[in-house]
Amino acid sequence: MKAVIAIDSFKGSLSSLMAGAAVSEGIKRVYFDADTRIFPVADGGEGTVDALVGGLGGEKRSVTVCGPLGKKVNAEYGTVGDTAIMEMAAAAGITLLCKNELNPMKTTTFGVGEMIKDAVKNGCRKFIIGIGGSATNDGGMGMLQALGFDFLDKNGNHVAFGAEGLCAVQSVSDKNALKELGECKFYIACDVENPLCGELGCSRIFAPQKGADEKMTNVLDEAMLNYAKVVKEYNPKSDMDHPGAGAAGGLGFAFLSFLDAKLEKGTELIFRETGVEKAIETADIVVTGEGRLDLQTVMGKAPVGVAKIAKKYNKPVLAFAGGVTKDAKVCNEHGIDALFPIVRGVTSLDEAMDEKNAYQNLADTAEQVFRVIRLFK
Repeated sequence: MKAVIAIDSFKGSLSSLMAGAAVSEGIKRVYFDADTRIFPVADGGEGTVDALVGGLGGEKRSVTVCGPLGKKVNAEYGTVGDTAIMEMAAAAGITLLCKNELNPMKTTTFGVGEMIKDAVKNGCRKFIIGIGGSATNDGGMGMLQALGFDFLDKNGNHVAFGAEGLCAVQSVSDKNALKELGECKFYIACDVENPLCGELGCSRIFAPQKGADEKMTNVLDEAMLNYAKVVKEYNPKSDMDHPGAGAAGGLGFAFLSFLDAKLEKGTELIFRETGVEKAIETADIVVTGEGRLDLQTVMGKAPVGVAKIAKKYNKPVLAFAGGVTKDAKVCNEHGIDALFPIVRGVTSLDEAMDEKNAYQNLADTAEQVFRVIRLFK
């Protein structure tokens, strides 16, 4: 029995690798000599650093950077060889602020640039960065300011951080930009396809979630349009309508326009980096899952991504989850052949999500499923 296990985290309970270990344990209770290969799964959001660093044998580094409102925060990122793995939310995430602190006119991505600068100075030249969960709407200007780009107003003075600066910026200079950036490659995990400006742009769609009222939203969109025009003069190839330019309050636009980055679906980027497809090609069975399987699972989430690869090679796919809703049966139409909830009795949510209990439940459920498989082998 050769099984590939690529299971997403059970958020608040089990990491991707812990969930994989539980399934592996359950399989080996039945097939003692099973070859089980565990691959980290993430979508570029929360948990990406932990999943890839743990799965690829890297290490973590902590750096003190500017938070979304200027207060210093400790941000962690991972390294695997010369590759840095980051989540922008570690430095500019919405969870770093209280509700009454949210203000996209003021919040900045400066700390994201400081993380990148730290990694560059420590020898990293390849970057995998997830850009979900931002508190910002600064077009990524803060990140670029930290990397040495100068954004100047009509008087030649540096503009302020945040969207306030977007209103005033009139020119861009890269004469002080970090020289090593030309040696770097940026791969951005981005599941958002919004343009930078307009009715579907980052300001109108996402800024209200970050503290903007209607009046501020209008100002933000006008400021972003001004910024886009200035950047176009600096880089004629910049495209404010590129899918994903509006991701993370315009951070996607900054990566595209200044760092020649490639924006990719988070799961596809992670799958490629871990090499899971090559392993699936020679597997007997593929196991995936996540904390909750439901209708949303088929909308680009990791388990269906794993199943899509498996079906490319005609491999059977099983999925385990902490909870399975009635509408989760749609997953059967998207490559998951059978799905199983792991909660094995009446229990409270806290008990079900307890790490020890969840691990045991997952291992026990996997064992019983593979006992059935053995009956028919």
